[in-house]
Amino acid sequence: MESNGKNPGAPSPFGILTRVLRGRPLANREGRSREIGVAEGVPALGLDGLSSSAYGPEAALSILVAAGAAGLASLGPVMLVILALLAILFASYWQTIKAYPISGGAYTVAKENLGVNASLLASAGIMVDYVLNVAVGISAGVAALVSAVPALHPYTLPLCLGILVVLTFVNLRGTMDAGRLFALPTYLFIACFMIVIALGAYAALTSGGHPQPVAPPPAPPKAVEAVGPWLLLRAFASGCTAMTGVEAISNGVDAFRAPCVANARRTLAAIVVTLGILLGGVAYLAMSYGVMATDQTQPGYQSVLSQLVGAVAGRGIFYYVAIGSALCVLCLSASTSFVGLPRLYHVVAQDAFLPRPFAIFGRRLVSSVGIVFLALTAGLLLTVFDGITDRLIPLFAIGAFLTFTISQAGMVAHWRRELRDKRLAAERRRVWINLVINAIGASTTVTALVVIIVAKFAQGGWITIVAIPCVIVLHKAIKRYYDDIDDQLRDKEPLKFQQSKPPIVLVTVEEWNLMADKVLGLAMELSSNVTAVRLATLEGRDVKSEERKLRAQWAKNVEEPARAAHFPHPPQLAFLSAPYRRIHAPFLKLIKEIEDKNPDRTIAVLIPELVKQHWWEYLLSAQHARRLRSAVLAYGGPRVVVIAVPWYLTPPTIEDAMTEEEAAEPFRIRNVFRFRLRRSRRKQA
Repeated sequence: MESNGKNPGAPSPFGILTRVLRGRPLANREGRSREIGVAEGVPALGLDGLSSSAYGPEAALSILVAAGAAGLASLGPVMLVILALLAILFASYWQTIKAYPISGGAYTVAKENLGVNASLLASAGIMVDYVLNVAVGISAGVAALVSAVPALHPYTLPLCLGILVVLTFVNLRGTMDAGRLFALPTYLFIACFMIVIALGAYAALTSGGHPQPVAPPPAPPKAVEAVGPWLLLRAFASGCTAMTGVEAISNGVDAFRAPCVANARRTLAAIVVTLGILLGGVAYLAMSYGVMATDQTQPGYQSVLSQLVGAVAGRGIFYYVAIGSALCVLCLSASTSFVGLPRLYHVVAQDAFLPRPFAIFGRRLVSSVGIVFLALTAGLLLTVFDGITDRLIPLFAIGAFLTFTISQAGMVAHWRRELRDKRLAAERRRVWINLVINAIGASTTVTALVVIIVAKFAQGGWITIVAIPCVIVLHKAIKRYYDDIDDQLRDKEPLKFQQSKPPIVLVTVEEWNLMADKVLGLAMELSSNVTAVRLATLEGRDVKSEERKLRAQWAKNVEEPARAAHFPHPPQLAFLSAPYRRIHAPFLKLIKEIEDKNPDRTIAVLIPELVKQHWWEYLLSAQHARRLRSAVLAYGGPRVVVIAVPWYLTPPTIEDAMTEEEAAEPFRIRNVFRFRLRRSRRKQA
């Protein structure tokens, strides 16, 4: 079949580029084949947690650096507390995955057990933190790159934004594609730093705790502050950023293939165990080799991981492989947000607390709108803070720990309800154990949350604290809007069948041409009461000449054929002037006058429009039809119906609107009425 002088199935250059970047469209039935296992789950949903081993200890050291060498010695106790909290979170989320094996995580748990307000608080917290995770992960990755190549320091922000664009396109291809693509750098990162930890720990143990670094790190600065409770609390609050991402698995349980709970739990275990080893190993080696945090804003900045790899293995090929893998994992850690947050958007939008486009899956069975929105907000955040990790860290972790706390409190309420269920009396011991685990989790995370808020408030944490209520207010405003629409559209009455009069039809024409011929033919099929309206925006001899010409054409092409066909009511022709050149104003007055004279009639407005098939055609058009249609829709009133009548210079085909996959898909229609009728007959039999 040929259309527009070309094969309708042949994609345009833009279509080819789109297919290469985003992949072929996926059918709904392919959703099951897109589910992931543990191997893809670790890169897709675990990079946030794994990558935090790079900036978590460094964030704590950036606070302890004020105490010099004494502050470095305090890193061990701080990290032990963080590891204990990580273990509690692991046990808590192990239970959550089993109890709520669906997307939504803390939002779903809170909605089921604590009410709508708690669920909105949880969703707002994780939404804010996931956006921060994208910004922090990418900025930390670029910091690792700048550590290896200091000449790139002036290009920190452009590098951050470039990586964000790449990640957006990769995640638009779907969760499975992202997991498989990120698998190599993820497992290379794990292997490299497990080797670094093993070699460094062996050297430290065999040297009595004082190994000789291959590439000595910068000397610790002089102490400007004594080690005290306040310094340790601030270090703990910054180090807690290492635990963000633990909740990601619970937000995307339904992304795993069956058995989804078992695969999600295995993935959670793999992530937490690996993260625990990396956090403990990095802290131990930092104390052993005397590695301290340096100022990222200054030239010559060296990340903690860069110093550790150099101290343990030197700056040879292995150094660049390890730092390259760290760069990739840190930048790709944003993928956890791109996988988890759009799924949360989808769930929240289904409850009408977000715009409905967020609930729609795109061409690759992911929430394309959610992914693009996340990319835009993260890009704005990176731009505002110049892509500097240290400036973003104070905002981080507040939302995550707020979500941790609400999730665990919701699980406590869930287990308490289970205890009241008499059918579960035989399992009371198991339920009690689960309740105690989640109660411990809730108490520890709320304590950590208070510490984090107090420690980070003055450093910028107040921005997150202000942002979360704003998100909740936005959620409720969107919900009110949808509820108001539903209330106004709700109709409990059955459809009323009654005799009605045909509509009064108004047709807009500029001159007599093929478009006017088509729209008048349609108008006369709808009603015998048809008026064609010519709108003039200017006045003078030229306008009057055009009117005389149109009247002559009207008499020849409309009135004479109507008399010859013995048509009783030929269309009338009316002229309206627009003295202020706003064509919709006199037209709306005409509609109002007809409404007043005919309170029992519907008014149908037919607007012919030349369909533009190329972008540049919009630039060459005055857009009169579009503006008039918008005005009539906005102000015409409830008894006015607007019908757009398209005219194509080159007729298109239905296949032009389809992809190759859609054109090849067998056409199906579900006749619900017949299905119900057959089922009713079977019941009667």
